[in-house]
Amino acid sequence: MSTWFVTGASRGLGLELVEQLLERGENVAATTRSAARMPEHPNLLVREVDLADEKQVAEAVAATQERFGRLDVVVNNAGYGHLAAVEEVTDAEARTMFDVQIFGAWNVLRAALPLLRAQRSGHIVNISSIVGLVPFPGWGLYAAGKFALEGLSESLAAEVADFGIKVNLIEPGYLRTDFLRPVSIALPSAPVDAYPAVREMTKQHLAMPGTQLGDPVKAAAAIIQVVEAGNAPLHQLLGSDSYALATAKLEALRAEVEAGRELAVTTDIA
Repeated sequence: MSTWFVTGASRGLGLELVEQLLERGENVAATTRSAARMPEHPNLLVREVDLADEKQVAEAVAATQERFGRLDVVVNNAGYGHLAAVEEVTDAEARTMFDVQIFGAWNVLRAALPLLRAQRSGHIVNISSIVGLVPFPGWGLYAAGKFALEGLSESLAAEVADFGIKVNLIEPGYLRTDFLRPVSIALPSAPVDAYPAVREMTKQHLAMPGTQLGDPVKAAAAIIQVVEAGNAPLHQLLGSDSYALATAKLEALRAEVEAGRELAVTTDIA
């Protein structure tokens, strides 16, 4: 029996993951801002936590250790979407997004890593997105947060490997959850008329719920498999749509690198 700490656990992929873990007999500490949405289970510890509050996060991790005696897997899953052109994103909106996707995850890591290092084992799973590899127009703020999470995770993986701690980034495509519904998506508070293409993209995405390709049940099971197997790549894509977008990005990036090579090599000191 292992102990998992899962953020953003009251909806979508997070809730599905928690339910599957409980069915398997694992211990789960779940953080959320909506404790009433969580199931009741003897192996479940639910804490209402503002992830941007470092003290609240530390207390939740400490409560997990006190309740279950150990911590094995940390899943940074909390997040929400934001559809807006870069120009439309206010300072407050940007800071709120990063509070959840970056500073919140960082608070969890600071609280959990001393425990994992002490036991010289553990697994950190950071839920990113294909948008963390392939940004789309209108997704600039969300992509910025996921790109930051990707960079943080790559550095972290190298730093903690000698302690027996594994790190994985999960990069799903479109999952059939509430992610694109009003409860989980933010829109610009001050839209600009200059971006009709972004408005059309937003309209299409808001009409998408119920038609997404990805199965959240299978995605949650895949995350468990990643942890159990222990040999998944750092960047674990989920969904054929995610795979197709990532491979296309790799080809485009290589083409760009080669196109810039002639100028790149001219800036070395002779």
